[in-house]
Amino acid sequence: MTTHRKPRTSEAGRRAARLGILATACMAGFATANPAGATSTQVARVGIAFDEAHAKATPRHRVDYDDEFAIHELGSVIGTGARNKAVARSVGCSLDNPCRSVALSFQVVTTTGTLAHLNATNTSRAINDHCEGCQTFAGAYQFIVSTPYSFTLSRSTRDRLGVLERRLGELERSRESIDVVKGRADSLAAEVVNLLKGSLASAPRGAAVDPLQNFRPTVTLRRHID
Repeated sequence: MTTHRKPRTSEAGRRAARLGILATACMAGFATANPAGATSTQVARVGIAFDEAHAKATPRHRVDYDDEFAIHELGSVIGTGARNKAVARSVGCSLDNPCRSVALSFQVVTTTGTLAHLNATNTSRAINDHCEGCQTFAGAYQFIVSTPYSFTLSRSTRDRLGVLERRLGELERSRESIDVVKGRADSLAAEVVNLLKGSLASAPRGAAVDPLQNFRPTVTLRRHID
């Protein structure tokens, strides 16, 4: 039984190619009147993050695995659009030779002063298509860090997140049951949450970006499995 996994690019390449890792969109701000009826427009930044993992097992590649572990530090923006998705599909294998397809996507998004302007979606889908006895699992884990003041992940935190990313990748070699894989993914997600909470607790408290948004820093996990 062979394992087929999508090729990985370098970290720099992944950052450049992945849609919106630190991308910003522009939107019209408030028009202000000037002499002779002229107007000027302020431009506001909107952070966008989009990540997905796709795995597809077929009789030709009966074991497929894909994972994504993305970190988006969007900084001070007036709004954030974050989308995270995992899709696993098993197609056309038989009961005697079943398929196994696993897709896991971990998305970390940090924002400053955007608690009331967050549009986040986190979805997963596992599909057995004429695949009796196949194992198919999709898990999407989205971690939203919101603070009223300027915040960046420390080098130490990023290094430790890198360790968790490698451990997520090690699930490719696992032939344990889907329930066990699900439990290991959940355990890794809990470690990510604890690490992010610890990073927030130890971060220096600067002035709030917007005095009207002096809310308590939070780490929110959105989990969807199928």
